[in-house]
Amino acid sequence: MEYRKGGCLCGAVRYVLKAEPHAAAVCHCTHCQKQSGSLFSFNLFVSEADYEQQGETRVFEDRGDSGQPSYRHFCGQCGAPVITKVAMMPGQVIVKAGTLDNLDGLPRPQTEIYTDRAVKWLEPFAGARRFPQSP
Repeated sequence: MEYRKGGCLCGAVRYVLKAEPHAAAVCHCTHCQKQSGSLFSFNLFVSEADYEQQGETRVFEDRGDSGQPSYRHFCGQCGAPVITKVAMMPGQVIVKAGTLDNLDGLPRPQTEIYTDRAVKWLEPFAGARRFPQSP
């Protein structure tokens, strides 16, 4: 397998995924909307052991509906979001799919969460399981 590579907008943070993501999900929560500056966040889930990063990120500790912390990592120079680590998912890294260098072969999202906060005119992703909140 050819490793997937990616990084932030300015290139100060670079990473390699040493395995294919084991899940892909779209999150429509208001925190992901604000953090991404878009209508939703497209996230890839990988094992922390399969994520290798060069360059430093800054971290914003966020708390969603669960009250548990999410650690949103972003480039301190350009501000681009790169990954999120969630306390409730130890050993996992959530990679912001838009930071990949090449989007070819990107898996379709299997899940959409916080669909109760999705913009009403946005069509559901074909084949994705939908949840009004986080399952």
